Amino acid sequence: MSTPIIVPPPPNGPASRRAVRNVAVRVGCRLAYQIPQDVAAVFKLRPRIDAHQMLEDEFLRFGHDLPYEDADDGRDNRMQRLLLPAGSVEIRHDAIVSVPCVLDNHDQADDLLLSPLHLPAEAVRCTLPSRYCDSDKLLNLAWSTFAGVPGGHERVRAICDWVHEHVEYRFGSGRSDIAASEVVSQGFGVCRDFAHVGIALCRAMNIPARYVTGHLPDIGYVDPGSPMDFHAYMEVYLGGKWFTYDPRYNVPRIGRVAIARGLDAVDGAFATIYGSAQLSYFEVWAYQTPLDAGTVGEPIDLSRRLDGTETIRFE
Repeated sequence: MSTPIIVPPPPNGPASRRAVRNVAVRVGCRLAYQIPQDVAAVFKLRPRIDAHQMLEDEFLRFGHDLPYEDADDGRDNRMQRLLLPAGSVEIRHDAIVSVPCVLDNHDQADDLLLSPLHLPAEAVRCTLPSRYCDSDKLLNLAWSTFAGVPGGHERVRAICDWVHEHVEYRFGSGRSDIAASEVVSQGFGVCRDFAHVGIALCRAMNIPARYVTGHLPDIGYVDPGSPMDFHAYMEVYLGGKWFTYDPRYNVPRIGRVAIARGLDAVDGAFATIYGSAQLSYFEVWAYQTPLDAGTVGEPIDLSRRLDGTETIRFE
């Protein structure tokens, strides 16, 4: 392998599309469950395959090669369904995904906020309340705070700024039963809570917004030193296109790998288990890597990691 070349980040503008380079991101997780009796389970661990991310290599194993069904969940997300047997079950997913080395919304252009009468059906549903994005309970807050901000990207940025400033990030504080309005009241949460609040406020302003879960490496960004984890953010529909926003970090990032999209965390849960199961081990990784950094499924090798600093490096 050649010595990495240190280069500056690509410019944040349409001209950057003329010289976009792809980077390889290694993503995955290792989970372990203690299960008292056989249970049905649905996982969403595999990256989506679309025009923005290409799967280079992948490894997925449930227990000692338990059989599973890989299916579409009805929202173009990949889900894995299987029966988890009683006892200790380990799950490992590992993949190399190629993504463009460009900042979020680098080609942002259309600022038009469309009427619900002209939205595609999938976007119309994303203007309405859902289980965790109870926008109906945030109508007064949204309109009293953001009505004076011009519609489109400027209003979405104002919403993200507000969430970033008024919700404190607390690692490990996540709850599976808390909705956006409750997060606003308590004033803290984790990335899924930031996404839920941002989505709910957008929907309260009639801006279609949806939930995305996946991985976020530290490409062009200093590693904060906290344990790697799955990440949640949001996408908004403006002028015929979905744009990425992330109230948790509130700055454009590079290298996102999407796993699932939907109305809220119900559609993006990495694990849904229909019975009793205790999560006894949880490890997630997402980092830029050389394409020849080893075989997926082998132990991760952070010594070959290329990200984690403000400088973007290519192999």
